Amino acid sequence: MVFDTLVAEFPYLLRGLWIGIQLLAALLALGFVLGLTLSVMSTYGHWTLRLFAVIFERIFRGIPEIVLLLLFFYGVGELFPLSPFVAAVIALGLRSTAYQAQIFRGAIQSVAGGEVMAARALGMSRSSAILHIVLPQALRRSIGPWTNEYSSELKATSLAYVIGVVELTRQASYIVSNLQGNTLTVFAVVAAMYFVVNRLGNAGLYALERRMAIPGFEGRGSES
Repeated sequence: MVFDTLVAEFPYLLRGLWIGIQLLAALLALGFVLGLTLSVMSTYGHWTLRLFAVIFERIFRGIPEIVLLLLFFYGVGELFPLSPFVAAVIALGLRSTAYQAQIFRGAIQSVAGGEVMAARALGMSRSSAILHIVLPQALRRSIGPWTNEYSSELKATSLAYVIGVVELTRQASYIVSNLQGNTLTVFAVVAAMYFVVNRLGNAGLYALERRMAIPGFEGRGSES
């Protein structure tokens, strides 16, 4: 009976997984754009911009995901009505911003300062040197650390159920209610689905890292 019910309800689990993947893509994209901006500000910006970046990172790294979700949905939502999905994207996306900013800043700082000096000597402006010399190298070097952020945020999407996002975890809770038990079986399936998505994403990122590897910076799996 449990197996038959899981087979019948599996499309709903896939629907929840798809919503979770959309949430993951949206929050990672938000974190990427804002995180890259913060990393540039904290590395090359005026001291006021650097201070802002530090404060932002410490705030959003220091608050638990669930608290951020509740804060944006019930707190900010009172001033500016937000759907559960949008609130989750903003809350988790800003938290991801804080972590991605650290990843990109480390990658930027790994690029030798002499390269910027050489670009300036050739007549490039400072902003052009950063845009065309530093950032392309930094982004390639950040792929490896970024895989950890992908895995972390994939798992964080499961917390969005607390504000009503009907993702995989909430769909699973509905099935458990229908079955009146069998929690272990249902969530074992859910765990397997998260594991598969995590491994597929990591495999793709590892392959991209190897393909984009800079000579002298070994990619994963490139050792003989």
